[in-house]
Amino acid sequence: MITMSVLLMLFVGLWLALALVGAVFKLTFALVGGLFHLVGAVLGLVFGGLALLIVAPIVALAVLPFCLPVILLVAVIWAIARASHRTPAPTTVAH
Repeated sequence: MITMSVLLMLFVGLWLALALVGAVFKLTFALVGGLFHLVGAVLGLVFGGLALLIVAPIVALAVLPFCLPVILLVAVIWAIARASHRTPAPTTVAH
């Protein structure tokens, strides 16, 4: 009976030791993978931002003919609204 309990404790101890080694490996690879993920995300943001800085003006110029009538209409409406809200000149009161 004692040999069975000794064998059981040896098996459980070995099981726990291997589980600890597996957990350490899992934690290590998770941290290394997370580091690579962060580096990849930063590089993606940098190169994506550079691509956006290059492409955005080109796209804006390409879309300008379609947006120009709307821009002119808004400018005319803004000019009319601004002209109608002018305050009158201050009047002087003689004593």
